[in-house]
Amino acid sequence: MTVTLGHFLSLGAMLFALSVIGIFLNRKNLIILLMAIELMLLAVNTNFVAFSYYLGDMHGQIFVFFILTVAAAESAIGLAILVLLFRNKSSINVDELNTLKG
Repeated sequence: MTVTLGHFLSLGAMLFALSVIGIFLNRKNLIILLMAIELMLLAVNTNFVAFSYYLGDMHGQIFVFFILTVAAAESAIGLAILVLLFRNKSSINVDELNTLKG
């Protein structure tokens, strides 16, 4: 059995759907929300790599490199903000974090 483009696209679609479900079902824990966003980015990256491989073009893989760089920076900044909010509020519950409201 060979792995086709459809297999990769269905895997990417399942990962993307799982991350959307994770965002909508869990609106309490900020760490789970950040993990769901990262999973969404990885699902898109899977599709970019699959199309890049099957079309014989390297632009998709280069674009994935930039997406991973931005995602790593986003994770680092998001976790730093999360640590500061936990130190000040002693909670990571999203409903209790109302200090950013204007």
